[in-house]
Formats: sequence, structure tokens, C-alpha cells
Amino acid sequence: MTAIIVFCSLSSLLVLGKFLRMKIRLLQRLYLPSSVIGGLVGLAVVQLCGARLPSEWVSGAQRLPSFLINVIFATLFLGTATPKFRQAWRMALPQLCMGQLLAWGQYVIGLGLVGFLLCHFFDVPPAMGNLVEIGFEGGHGTVGGMVESFEYYQWEDGIALGYTMATVGMVLGILIGMMLINWALAKGHIQGVRNFEDRDHLEQLGIYAPEERPAAGRQTVVCDSLDSLAWHIALIGIAIAIGFGMLKGLQSAEIFLFPNAIQRFFTGFPLFPLCMIGGVLLQRAAECFKLEKLIDHGQMQRLSGASLDFLVVSAVSTIKLSVVVANWAPLLVLVIFGTAWSVLMVVWLAPRLYPNAWFERAIAEFGQSLGVTATGLMLLRTVDPENRTAAAASFGYKQLIHEPFMGGGLWTAIALPLVFTLGWFKVWSFCLLMLLVWSGMTWWLVRRNRNTGIQS
Repeated sequence: MTAIIVFCSLSSLLVLGKFLRMKIRLLQRLYLPSSVIGGLVGLAVVQLCGARLPSEWVSGAQRLPSFLINVIFATLFLGTATPKFRQAWRMALPQLCMGQLLAWGQYVIGLGLVGFLLCHFFDVPPAMGNLVEIGFEGGHGTVGGMVESFEYYQWEDGIALGYTMATVGMVLGILIGMMLINWALAKGHIQGVRNFEDRDHLEQLGIYAPEERPAAGRQTVVCDSLDSLAWHIALIGIAIAIGFGMLKGLQSAEIFLFPNAIQRFFTGFPLFPLCMIGGVLLQRAAECFKLEKLIDHGQMQRLSGASLDFLVVSAVSTIKLSVVVANWAPLLVLVIFGTAWSVLMVVWLAPRLYPNAWFERAIAEFGQSLGVTATGLMLLRTVDPENRTAAAASFGYKQLIHEPFMGGGLWTAIALPLVFTLGWFKVWSFCLLMLLVWSGMTWWLVRRNRNTGIQS
């Protein structure tokens, strides 16, 4: 019964969020996702009627994101041809440099601020510094996927603070992103931007015209044998099972190798990055057996998108505001400095790094660094609606290399347990080293482009 109530409630919030976005012009201009709007409505309901709501509903909604993120990461590479590494590296290198600088910089800023300053003034745990990258670049899904890690290391407040950071990041990513677009348009850095007024009425409402509705994916198996959607869901389940098996294997190996260890690293390790590896292995197996045409990436994207919407609305609805209020000052400091870092990378680094279409490429990275990949792509479509530049292609190739490690990837999952087990300073020092390494790579690219005139 609890599952039914949770599902019906979250469905109602998503529909209400879409309805409010269609009716309130300000929400349309802000490009706020309906899942965020519905989540904020749900948050208000929980705060006003919390005592009257069944406790099972709140706990059920709180557990949902940690499951749905596994679905999202399992679908990342299912249905996509595995590109040759050299080709992806060559096209993605400038984009990858900026993405890596943004991500490692968020760790250096977050852990540095908390470790050197905020933990002394506000008595917050050093792991709060991880929330800049987890919440901003990782988003709600990454926070949801790390719930067990927060609980294992007895810092449940990190869940509410992480969701808050993700919500603020998504909103700031859109608002400041549009401000940067207007600045670039005024400076003549971009042309052909589709302003809100340039869109037709249905597009402003977020609705496809009947004659322009795109396909949601292609069916790959005949439905009298197995429904195509059920087939793709089953493949996701297998990818998650592979990831789950890997996690249990790592946990068993750790116990076998270190039987007397006081703390277990892989006991608090999240499942979702291993689900991504499970998806990659499943895709590679399909290619080896010539079965890759049975997996449609369009259907995987729709399943991933649906999971993300339900994840966001449940995550935002169940934020513990009492925890946020108690930690508002250090959280505000992290938000300000984390946002400033992303803006600096756009206005200072990007013109020097990219010989052409520098703003189009940079705004996609900016959107992802504060929100999620969808935010970056939305900002990119605003400045390059017809894909006249190479920004979309280079961003996509960069994701293949960047996504497995940062913004919810392996390092994001590893960094939090490392802070609790090794200490924040060692993790911060490693992040600083990686920031310097990628800074050196970026400097080499800038010098090379300046001397040879290479068009990246």
C-alpha cells in the first residue's frame, strides 16, 4: 500500500508541476523543469502537513532516489556504439580539459574551504566539502545514489544538504546560464540565439506540436514475443545485477584481504557507478555476439529521463529543511564560491582554450557543472539550436570519457569514503594535484592552438 501511495503522490506532483509551468509565465521564462516545480510543491506540503502525513510515505519517497539513480547510470552507454578511444580523445580533449578543471576545482574549493575554514567556524564535518561536486555536477541522482554512504558514515545530514545543493545548482545553472548568454549576445560572441519570445506558444509551454512530435525510441523486438519496453527494462535490470555482483565481490574481497580492518571502504561504496560499468559490459557483450541492434538507445534515454524526473521530484519533496536552516551559512559560502568558479571558467578560460565557438562549448560545460547534463544541453540548444558548431559533438565525446569518473562517476563515489577513512587533507591534496595536472594539459593546448592555429 505504501508503494502505491508514494507512486500516486509523486505522479500527481509531476503533473501539477507541468500544469504550473504551463500556466505561470515566469516559470516558463526560467526554464525550470516540471520535476523541480513539483518537488518544491511537495516540499511545501511536507513542511505544512508533515505531522499528518504517513511516515511510510516520507521514508518511501526518501528511498526512491537511491534506486532510480542505478537505472539512470545503467542506461548511459546501452544502445550506443562504443567509439574508438583515440577518436573520442582527439575530438573531446579541449572539452575534457574544461570539464575536468571544473570538477577538480569544485573539490579543491569545497574541501579547502571546509577543511581550512568552515569546520573551525561552524563545526561542520570535512565531508561537507564534497557536496560542491556531488550536488552541483552530480545532481540529485548522485546524492540519491550515495544515501547509503552518508548513512554508513553516520552523516545523514549530508543527504538533505546534498539535495539542497543540487536544487540550488540546477536553478542557478539555468538563471546564471541565461545571464551569461545575454552577456555573450551583447558582446557579439554569439549570434542566432533563440530568445523566449522567438519560440512559438506551444514551445514556450513545453509541448510538441502534433506534427513535430519526435519518436521516443524504436521497438527492437516483436511484441508478440516480448514487449520492446519490457525487453529494455530487463536489460537495465541485468546491467544493475552485474553492478551489484561487482559490489558484493569487492566487499567480500575487502573482508578476505583485510579481516581486521576497523572501517570498510567498500561497505559504504555506492552501487550506481558500478551499474554504469555493468551497462558498458552488457553493451560490449551484445556487440561481440552481434546483438547490439536489439538495444535502442532512444528507449534507454526515455527510461533514464523518466527515472530522473521521478528521482528529482521525490528528492526535492523530502529535503529536511531543519538541517538546511541549521547549516545555511557554510552552505551559502560553498554555493557562492562554487558558482564563481564555474563563471570564471566560462568568461576567462574558455576564450583562450577554444579557437572557435568558444562560448557555445563553454556554456554546455557551465550548465553541467552547476546542474546536470540536461541543463548544459538546454543552454547549448539556446545558443546553437541548429548545431552549426562542433559544440554538441565535442561535448558528447567528452562525456564518454568524463562521465565515468566525475559528476557521479567513480571518483565521485570514491572521494566521500576516502574523506572519512583517510582524512580530508589527503583527498584535498590529491584533488589539487589533479587540478594542476589538468591545468598543465590545458596550458599546453592553449599554447599549441596559439602557435599552430589548430581549430579544435
